[in-house]
Amino acid sequence: MAKKTNLTTKRFGVRYGRTVKEKLANIERDAKKSYKCPYCAAPKVKKQAAGIWECNKCGKVYTRRAYSAESTVKNK
Repeated sequence: MAKKTNLTTKRFGVRYGRTVKEKLANIERDAKKSYKCPYCAAPKVKKQAAGIWECNKCGKVYTRRAYSAESTVKNK
């Protein structure tokens, strides 16, 4: 029996395969979570657009990676 998951990719139904949907779900989860601001250290940074991030506390707008505000690439 298939494992039940609570992913944002349920909208695709049975199309595109499990691996592709899991990768997309990870990207969407990373893009929506809050990150720590490099200027004021508050955990209130949200994504404005692809690669543009804004701190809701100090108001600073800066650029980082497209779907993650982390500055280094993780090896997976």
